[in-house]
Order: sequence, then structure tokens, then C-alpha cells
Amino acid sequence: MHYTTFVLFLTNHSDMKHLQPPGWASPKGYANGIAVRGTHVFVGGQIGWNASQTFESDDFIAQTRQALLNIRDVLTCADAGPQHMVRMTWYITDRVEYNARLRELGEAYREVMGRNFPAMTCVEVSALVEARAKVEIEVTAVVPD
Repeated sequence: MHYTTFVLFLTNHSDMKHLQPPGWASPKGYANGIAVRGTHVFVGGQIGWNASQTFESDDFIAQTRQALLNIRDVLTCADAGPQHMVRMTWYITDRVEYNARLRELGEAYREVMGRNFPAMTCVEVSALVEARAKVEIEVTAVVPD
């Protein structure tokens, strides 16, 4: 089966295309797929501790905000930013809390990452390596050539 894709060109990254099969409902807060050319940047899983590897909070939203800030800091090292993200994978330890706090989560996300919504996956896990961590997020970004 062949799909014709709807392509949306984004500001500041004209080589990035959101892939949206015809007839699919529009995703909210993520992309179904992204096509892009350029330098690939891989950000390892970031958790909610600060630059000194110290947790300042055990709150899910606070840890998520910090993990997102950490991602933004790593992207900066590659002359990249949230607008270059093409893939984001979330590992969470409590799906019930995640769903109950989606509004707060969205606010924290937009505060740090703006309205940049890459292809996303969210997976509930029984635990993360750091015992206090409630979320771990990894990102792939592409900086245009």
C-alpha cells in the first residue's frame, strides 16, 4: 500500500518534514514521523537531577522539567536546540501519575521545549537505574547541513 504524505515545513528548520498519513487524526503534542537531513545528535537518557547529579525534588513534574532542561543543555553543545529534535523516548515509572498530570506535564514541556513536538514514544518501566528517578528521556536531533 502506498501513502501520500502531508508535509508541514517548520520555521527555523525548513529541511524538517512532519509525516502525516492522509486521513489520520492530527497528533497532539507529538509527531507521527519526521524526515530530515543533516548532522545527527544523540542525547543519552537524561533524568531529573541537576548538573551536579543531585536530585532537587522527588516530584514527577519537577524531575521532568529538569530532565528537559538537561536535554536542552546537551543539545546546545552541538549548536542545536529543541527545534532540531526528531525523536524523543520517555521512560516513566508511574503511568497513572503521568496520565493524571498531563496538563502540568504539557505546561512544563512547552516552557522548556516550546512548541517543538518530535516523534515520541512513552514507555512505563518498573524502575530506572537511579532509584529516585521517576522519568528518563532520550532524544535524537538533526542539525541541518
